[in-house]
Amino acid sequence: MHFVLYQRDDCALCDHALAMLAAVRAPEFASVWIDDDAALDARYGARVPVLRDERDGRELEWPFDPERLTAFLRHA
Repeated sequence: MHFVLYQRDDCALCDHALAMLAAVRAPEFASVWIDDDAALDARYGARVPVLRDERDGRELEWPFDPERLTAFLRHA
């Protein structure tokens, strides 16, 4: 898996991002919850959900729409 979605538990925006990923038929991705990791919380806390391409380090921060998401995934 090349993509990672950083998210929080009980996060309505994260749920929205997950639905959007399904709607655009995104490739498989890992989900990482940042709640119990101080380093990840410091890095992503105010920005979640964030989709990261682990191959090149690109990140797509919320808010994003289906068009921006599709373009991000296509660049992969």
